[in-house]
Amino acid sequence: MSDRPDSMTRPELRASAALAFVFALRMFGMFLILPVFAVQARLLPGGDNALLVGLALGAYGFVQALLQLPLGMASDRIGRKPVIVAGLLLFAAGSLVAATAQDVLGVLIGRAIQGAGAVSAAVTALVADSTRESQRTKAMAMVGASIGLSFALTLVASPWLHARIGLSGLFELTGALALAAIGVTLWVVPPTPAREVQRRTTPLRVLLLDPALMRLNIGVFVLHAVQIGFFMVIPGWLVERAGVPLRDHAPLYLVAVTVSLLLMLAPLGWGERRGRMREVFAVGVLLLLAVLLALMTEPHGLVPLVGLMTLYLTAFNVLEASLPSLVSRMAPADSRGAALGIYNTVQSIGLFCGGALGGWAYQRLGASAVLGVAAVLVVVWLAATVSQKRWPLARGASPADLPSGQPVSEQGRSRG
Repeated sequence: MSDRPDSMTRPELRASAALAFVFALRMFGMFLILPVFAVQARLLPGGDNALLVGLALGAYGFVQALLQLPLGMASDRIGRKPVIVAGLLLFAAGSLVAATAQDVLGVLIGRAIQGAGAVSAAVTALVADSTRESQRTKAMAMVGASIGLSFALTLVASPWLHARIGLSGLFELTGALALAAIGVTLWVVPPTPAREVQRRTTPLRVLLLDPALMRLNIGVFVLHAVQIGFFMVIPGWLVERAGVPLRDHAPLYLVAVTVSLLLMLAPLGWGERRGRMREVFAVGVLLLLAVLLALMTEPHGLVPLVGLMTLYLTAFNVLEASLPSLVSRMAPADSRGAALGIYNTVQSIGLFCGGALGGWAYQRLGASAVLGVAAVLVVVWLAATVSQKRWPLARGASPADLPSGQPVSEQGRSRG
């Protein structure tokens, strides 16, 4: 494998692919239950309580939001792999609790335990530790692609698997996938880089108050709040405006996700080679806004809706790949886990708020109002992006690689 600045080395590729696979196994297990639980829960004691069913679905994200930061900080102190393995064990234990549950409350408890395995910050920090700054967006793109493909595959696989192994079997499968991810972490991911464990850490308040990191956290909040709102509207419109029954949506999602992943490669590659990630990032936010505004015209027909969904997913994937890379490159090297812990916490809060705000808007004002609220959030994000002064260099010294005591606000500036 070439060691040229524009190519991944063999250890970088191995680490990035293995950690993306760990993410994929865990996210596949998490997503697998979503397409069937709301219906299947009606057969369980407590399933007639819609609030309890909603809490069972949302408990995972709520506990994730509470624990991403502490576990990210722990990974800075004791190492990434121990935190990842412990988190995956908790996820597997929660899957077992949910699989053996006799009522919706038991499932809720199991989902909460699953959420306690909040390892996203530790995994993304290990990706950052294992790659050079010039290759980090590629590595994060692999992680983002694994999440997108996992989501698409679950839409196809969940109903088929549920018909054969039932709800308990789905939870058992999620636990088995978590154990498989532990094996990949221990035996496939290359040895942890020596720089992973640091004795000295940047104060948390510096990470929370740094303007550049704050703007990136605004971005991930908006990106995932909008994601929930988008998928509250699109499935119903595919039925009502394109005449596609719900059972036939999975192939549409799969095609849209696959095409969007292919479309995102060129701008990300160009941005990294030319040192123009600022422009790529801004265009991604603009594309997201343009799609929402186009959808607010309430288009009809399969081609317009699938086309706009593909453009939305392209923007989403570009931004999803860029955001954690930028956080990891702007944060001090000794506190990447903490910075990514804040990032993943805000991401989980965005998912929760997107569902709550989108549900309120939908109930009171209709689907277009959900898109309008999402567009307003994106306008706020665009303003934050345009006003951001500091961007990491595409090549050369990364802000995250500067001495660990240096204030974040004094680290590297972008060229021009």
